[in-house]
Amino acid sequence: MNHSELSHFDNNGQAHMVDVGEKAATRRVAVAEGIIRMNETAYQHLIQGSSKKGDVLGIARIAAIQAAKQTSSLIPLCHPIGLTRAAVDFHCNESNHSVRIQTQTETTGQTGVEMEALTAASVGLLTIYDMLKAVDKGMVIETVRLLQKSGGKSGEWQAD
Repeated sequence: MNHSELSHFDNNGQAHMVDVGEKAATRRVAVAEGIIRMNETAYQHLIQGSSKKGDVLGIARIAAIQAAKQTSSLIPLCHPIGLTRAAVDFHCNESNHSVRIQTQTETTGQTGVEMEALTAASVGLLTIYDMLKAVDKGMVIETVRLLQKSGGKSGEWQAD
């Protein structure tokens, strides 16, 4: 692939932060998700609120929101942006002992919030892992992905 096709590389192939100064400020929204699968014991601790570390989903929600706000500190070429919203929902599935996180980030600005939504989902799941690893070190985090985005020059996008 030619470096000129990737916005985070200049004409010489050097990494740089994309100049968004000329872009229009628009409402931008991104939704991401991810899944963590665990054994029955860990799932029961999560559902019953009996983890020694406390309210697993409550703490994971706060961690996800905090991660969305800190994305530009974690991902080197992300712009610091003013989020207008960061929402986190969890869906528990008893049949396969999994939790799906869904995050939504929003801003009115010159660059999108996809990385903030993805970072929030990832850190939320990692927090669940951290809080339950004493009873299941084999948990699997999977399918962290962008579900949809809107706003900006590229407009609407939705995963298949």
